[in-house]
Amino acid sequence: MYKEELEQRINELGRGLVSDLKPEGYWEGRLSSSALAVAVAVAALCFDDRMVHAREIERGLNWLSSNINLDGSFGDTPESPGNVSTSLLVYATVNLFRDKEEWVHSFQERIAGYLASQKIDVHSPQLAEAILNYYKKDYTFSVPILAMCGLCGVPGEEAFKHIPQLPFELSLLPRRFYRMLNLSVVSYAIPALVAVGIVIFRKKSSGLFWRFVRRFSIPKALKVLHRMVPKSGGFLEAVPLTAFVALSLINAGYAELEVVKKGIRFLKATQREDGGWPIDVDLSIWVTSLAVKSFRSCLPGFLNSDLQDKIADHFKLNQNDKVHPFNGTRPGGWGWTNHPGAVPDGDDTPGAILALMQLQPKMMVKKEILAACNWLVFLQNKDGGFPTFSRGWGKLPFDQSCSDLTGHSLLAISAALENYQSELSRWKKRKLKKAVGKALFYLEYHQKEDGSWLPLWFGNQQVPGHVNPVYGTAKVLTYLKDAVSFEWIPDELKQRINLLIEKGGRFLISVQNSDGSWGGAKNITGTMEETALAVSALMAKENRKIREAGLKWLNLFYLENGLKSAPIGLYFASLWYDEKMYPVTAYMEALCRSLEVLDSRGHQLS
Repeated sequence: MYKEELEQRINELGRGLVSDLKPEGYWEGRLSSSALAVAVAVAALCFDDRMVHAREIERGLNWLSSNINLDGSFGDTPESPGNVSTSLLVYATVNLFRDKEEWVHSFQERIAGYLASQKIDVHSPQLAEAILNYYKKDYTFSVPILAMCGLCGVPGEEAFKHIPQLPFELSLLPRRFYRMLNLSVVSYAIPALVAVGIVIFRKKSSGLFWRFVRRFSIPKALKVLHRMVPKSGGFLEAVPLTAFVALSLINAGYAELEVVKKGIRFLKATQREDGGWPIDVDLSIWVTSLAVKSFRSCLPGFLNSDLQDKIADHFKLNQNDKVHPFNGTRPGGWGWTNHPGAVPDGDDTPGAILALMQLQPKMMVKKEILAACNWLVFLQNKDGGFPTFSRGWGKLPFDQSCSDLTGHSLLAISAALENYQSELSRWKKRKLKKAVGKALFYLEYHQKEDGSWLPLWFGNQQVPGHVNPVYGTAKVLTYLKDAVSFEWIPDELKQRINLLIEKGGRFLISVQNSDGSWGGAKNITGTMEETALAVSALMAKENRKIREAGLKWLNLFYLENGLKSAPIGLYFASLWYDEKMYPVTAYMEALCRSLEVLDSRGHQLS
């Protein structure tokens, strides 16, 4: 693409982005509806009061009946292939209506046929073993799934005999001890640990000692839940988690608790017009940071200073300014949405830092950025990497350090040092530089032999193991390329970074598809998201032909399909989603970066 073509497409996408900006100064985006979220929400409403919530229940059931795959399965999005967990939860939910709705019998038979093809017998206790084997040591999702199935009568009255007891009594310990315990749930799933653990205790026999301990622990554990629930009523603003908590407590005899009432109101408020639910309300902070950064140097041409200030003020308003009630994290971080249930994390925080630097002069955002850098430094693990929510857990994959978040934090802290090093104390500079050095060491250690890095919260459904080395490598590579240009970085670090960049670039080039696109790995169908991210990562003069092939594919795909999103997001234990803003922000960034490497005559540098 030449300069005129680039500018035309940038103007087209940029105007579209600006038109979607909310008056309050943020982009909301739109997560795909989720069969899993619909199934669990409908079950929770049914257990609460089938008559009162009849309208929401009917709309949810209609959505499910309209979105079943041809093979009788359900995937995490309407565009996803079927999986056992979602299909099983839908089967369990409609089992609640088996005696009321005639269509349920044939509907269940179709789902049961798919599950049988996956060696899952919905009438056998073997069901529990199969689900537990799938999720291994992580009980975050497997045990809530099995508990809900049991409550819905699947496979039968004996269901709870085969479900592990979650140790909800451990929630009474101070948070600082959590990471030292061999907990079977991730750090952000404590509400599920408590609520699901209590209902299992109520439904399952246990020894005299543990019955005494757990009976004594219930009132205090419920107080923990009460402290963690946000004003919206949605734990983490997540529909499945909130619904699991509500239906568990209702069936444990605690339907009148305020936690339950708030949760039910949250579920009713978040149902969509078509009867669906997303897995989370939205990713407004995250997609706003992506939108801002996608404009690059073109930002002033689309957002005037008033709009830039409004967006910056929105970020500032949503920065956590106290110890967070959900997980006790310090002030300074950002979560993924402006809704109150969001928890500060290691990807949205560097995203907000970098967006603020682009929106306002450095002195106007200094306080917020340095507070956020302090938050990131405290989050950093001993291995030099950055986890998502909580430092030091590391028991399960989603609690561990990861390469994409580490690269993002390295760039954000490096940018802060570049802007503020002359104003920082020697101790503060040393602290931030040490964090960057440790992060670089982590990325060196975790770069694969082929040059790739694996991300944490993003995958590809078509790649074996559902990993996504293209996403991970493209993101880390882009972060490192942006960081290596900073003047404060010494030559020794730049040499190390450039070695990583060279190796990562070779990997991305090696897995480009013959049509110019990128999927999650070699020979995987290309998507807008992965192709645009790879193009952005390969902004070097020696990659001109590679980049042009990618841009050509993006142009053809856009003309034929528009801004079609793909299931690339990954949430909780392999729960997929797509997001409306991902393709447009990734494509916009690739185009703006491409415009920046044109020579004065409008030709690609070679």
